[in-house]
Parts: sequence; structure tokens; C-alpha cells
Amino acid sequence: LLHQGVSREHRLESIDQANHSSYFRNLDVDLARRKQKTRSRHASLVMKIGIYGGAFDPVHHGHLILAREARETFGLEKIIFVPAAVSPFKQSPAASPKMRLLMLQAAIEGENEFVLDDCELRRPPPSYTIDTVEEIRRREADAEIYYLIGEDNVSTLGKWHRFTELEKIVRFVVFDRTQAGTKHDYPPVHRRIDISATEIRKRVAAGRSIRYFVPRSVEEIIDRQKLYQEQVK
Repeated sequence: LLHQGVSREHRLESIDQANHSSYFRNLDVDLARRKQKTRSRHASLVMKIGIYGGAFDPVHHGHLILAREARETFGLEKIIFVPAAVSPFKQSPAASPKMRLLMLQAAIEGENEFVLDDCELRRPPPSYTIDTVEEIRRREADAEIYYLIGEDNVSTLGKWHRFTELEKIVRFVVFDRTQAGTKHDYPPVHRRIDISATEIRKRVAAGRSIRYFVPRSVEEIIDRQKLYQEQVK
């Protein structure tokens, strides 16, 4: 009887240990699942923002349509328009920084998802994209940054200042406006927009209408300030 009692007690102890181990295994699995859900929830809550740099000389409906398309395609919380100073890869803008800034302000007025940042115009030259991104990252520390560029910029990307670092902290998005098939590995926004700032400047210089090429408020600034009157390039 004593032996049977000891055996029964031993079996109960073994069962209790097994249940104890099983409990903690299940607890570990449950904790792991909760951590995964927390990470997934956190990932879904990370704000995604787009930076759209350019001369905007002048800003036109093509810029605005592409910005809206990028925001909707990639689920961006907002698009930050950054008027450029002087690009080492392009000729100097025809309009002054003040005028380009004024036109951008007018173009995006009332658009809650579009904001303006004049950091490149305030910064002493030379002004580089990596400097702009780092400045915005300091303000938007937890945001995932998408940098929006035209297809014509792809061929010079490797020459951008500190490009290797830049590529690690932003996700480049390419506006494929011509659908010409330039080869690159960046996610594209396919939207054919047959409007260019160059064409607008030429039309103004030739005395032709730019109605529907630019927002009405931008057209009024160009008329009032007599911008691009002599611009033929």
C-alpha cells in the first residue's frame, strides 16, 4: 500500500510538472504572438510622408496631380513640397526663390495633405538633398520617408551628394510621366502628364495662354509679377 501510494504520488507529481511545463510553453507562444501583433500594429501606425523636391519654376497641375497620385498609391500621410535652390545638374531657375515660393503657397492652399518647406532656400549654399532629408527626419523622427523624383533624375542619382547614405534612409519613388521605359529598380508612379514648366515658360514668353496648365492663383501671380516674359529656354 505504501508503495502504491508513493507511485500514485509520483505520477501526480509528474503530471503536475508536465502541466506546469505545458503552461509555460503556451505562455511563451502567447507572448510571442502578442509581440508580433504589437509590432504589426506599430508598423501600421508608422506615418509615411513624401518629400517632393524640385525647381517648381513654375509649379503646375502636373506636379499636383503626380503628388496626389503618389500619396494615394503609397498611403502617404502628407507630401512636403521643397523648392530647390540651384541644382548642380540643371540650369538655374528663371523665377526668384521668393516668387517660386509664393506660387507654391498659392497652388497648395487649402490642400491639407500638401505642405511647404523652404529649408533649401533658407540654407546657405551648397544645399544638398541629404541635408533636407536629415532636417525633416529630425522633425519627423518616426516617419518613413518616400522621396519623389522625376524619371529624368534617375540617371544622375548615383552622383548625388552622399547618395549611399541617402538611399538607406529614404525610399525613392519615380514619376514615370513619359512611360519611356527607363530602367530602374525604384517603385514607380505611372501617370502620363503632358505638361512641363519649360513649355509654360515658353508660352508666357510668346504671349500665349497658360490657362489650365497651372492653378488660377499661380497664373495670376505670373501675370501680376510679369514672370517669364523674356524666358524662351
